[in-house]
Amino acid sequence: MGKRIWRLSDEQHGVVSRTQLLALGMSESAINHRLENGRLHRIHRGVYAVGRPQLDPRGRWLAAVLACGPRAALSHKSAAALWGILHGDPKPIEVSLPMGLQRHRKGVKAYRRSRLTTADVTRHAGIPVTLPALTLIDLANQLPTARLEAAIKAADTLGLVDPEELRQAAGRAGMARGASRMRELLDRRVFAMTDSELERRFLPLSQRAGLPKPLTGANVAGYRSDFYWPGLGLVIETDGLRYHRTPTQQAKDHERDQAYAAAGLTALRFTHAQVEFEPDRVIETLRAVGTRLERRAA
Repeated sequence: MGKRIWRLSDEQHGVVSRTQLLALGMSESAINHRLENGRLHRIHRGVYAVGRPQLDPRGRWLAAVLACGPRAALSHKSAAALWGILHGDPKPIEVSLPMGLQRHRKGVKAYRRSRLTTADVTRHAGIPVTLPALTLIDLANQLPTARLEAAIKAADTLGLVDPEELRQAAGRAGMARGASRMRELLDRRVFAMTDSELERRFLPLSQRAGLPKPLTGANVAGYRSDFYWPGLGLVIETDGLRYHRTPTQQAKDHERDQAYAAAGLTALRFTHAQVEFEPDRVIETLRAVGTRLERRAA
């Protein structure tokens, strides 16, 4: 009996539930006896630490989930910490459970959700937890924009979910809290135009910045450029995706920029989203760079 309890606690970061102990064949009196002699330590009602009361964050997270019932899952900032999307040990511990279940546990914030299915939950490090996409959608209701963008980038870097998949998940989430903000953010950042759309929207910005009409699609230093001003030695490239640039794509971009620099050209990069949503910033940058290059050429 004792070996089985220790084996279970090892698998569960040092915690077990009363339900699990009873399933192993331990009686109520035996459980109470172990609580009295310090071999079990109460963390939450019906959830215990085995051997010693101290638990690491994963032990505390799992204890909170077990205390909230068999259909509960770690969520929000706590889930993000487990996935490695956020750092630290956020307080209180956040757990989601299906609507209709009532759980009040000290140090635990429980979210009752109308839509929480097995398709929304997985196990990571042995802990029931919301999937990375749902975790990020939940964070969209909690974090300021800069921290939310950092969390999205972290999830992408860790290979948990890329922005395109996240945008699809936010679309499926409909009116769920955080989903609309996530869609708005990603629609501005995971954004690409066709060549004709980009040209139609970018050229007026360059004209407002005082630049002459550029060449489009010209071969420059062995590469097909987006926009090129030969009289200024200026090349503009645009990136469709701000978040999701694979290492291969990044390496090719660096090689292209290095080729432009070796040819004595000034190269700038803008995202398609900047062209669409931040035109004043694009114009200001083009005007400043254009003025400098005109002075140099004079």
